[in-house]
Amino acid sequence: MSHARFQKQQREKARREKAAAKQERRAVRAEGATGDDDSSGEPSPPEQNVLADLAQLHQQFADNAIDFDEFEERKRELLAQIEV
Repeated sequence: MSHARFQKQQREKARREKAAAKQERRAVRAEGATGDDDSSGEPSPPEQNVLADLAQLHQQFADNAIDFDEFEERKRELLAQIEV
């Protein structure tokens, strides 16, 4: 019984983290859409933030908080935000 409870807690934790990350991505996109007037040649989401999010994503994958498909999808979204 306790093993099943632990698994449920882990699933719920992963669901909450995924929802929070999705909300954060939406906020960044909304900020980028409205913040174009005051940009000083820097990318809309600063590369430092994207790289920090990418590091956090790798950590979540290493901790088995997200599955491979979710990892790849979010990684593609983050890498698309980096301007080369």
